[in-house]
Amino acid sequence: MIHVVLCDDHAVLRRGIRDTIVESPDIVVTGEAGSYSELREVLRHAACDVLLLDLNLPGRSGLEVLATLKETHPQIRVLIVSMYPEDQYALRAIRAGAYGYANKAGDPLQLIAAIHTVVQGRKYLTPEVAQLLADSLAQPASELPHEQLSERELQTLVKIASGRRLSDIAEELMLSPKTVSVYRARVLQKLALSNNAELTVYAIRNQLV
Repeated sequence: MIHVVLCDDHAVLRRGIRDTIVESPDIVVTGEAGSYSELREVLRHAACDVLLLDLNLPGRSGLEVLATLKETHPQIRVLIVSMYPEDQYALRAIRAGAYGYANKAGDPLQLIAAIHTVVQGRKYLTPEVAQLLADSLAQPASELPHEQLSERELQTLVKIASGRRLSDIAEELMLSPKTVSVYRARVLQKLALSNNAELTVYAIRNQLV
């Protein structure tokens, strides 16, 4: 039996994922969490072979959680399940130690195939992610400026370019507006941009939104 834990801050989405994957007779969901603090409690008592982890968690980002789990629970295979398109975060997640990356907007049944793949210790790569990985290997020296951003900085960039106000971003990420303003300032500095308009143009040109 494959023991799966779900970590996503949206209970409705967790329910949908749970209802999908338990259709496979060899998969059982042993725990659910909506944040990293809840996940730590769940992993203290629940068996977990595969963790389905969202990137956009309150307080602590998914990639930060992934880095911590590599130290505390190295035996767990982490499969990122996110609403962000593959070209935004998939390579970051794989390089950070995730065993795969699945988009929430994709075929739900593919999650079952992904779980079966990663529980065997193999990487689960969709055709889109495989192509991104191949492209990155073919051009290792062509790193774009936004690839130097931290996960929170990249999230801030994408959300601002999508028309979100700083107060909205702060609420969505469960951060203070002051903290989001700091991330915005760092993004502008690292990308050598001056304002939100230039930031939005950059995001569009690089297909981040």
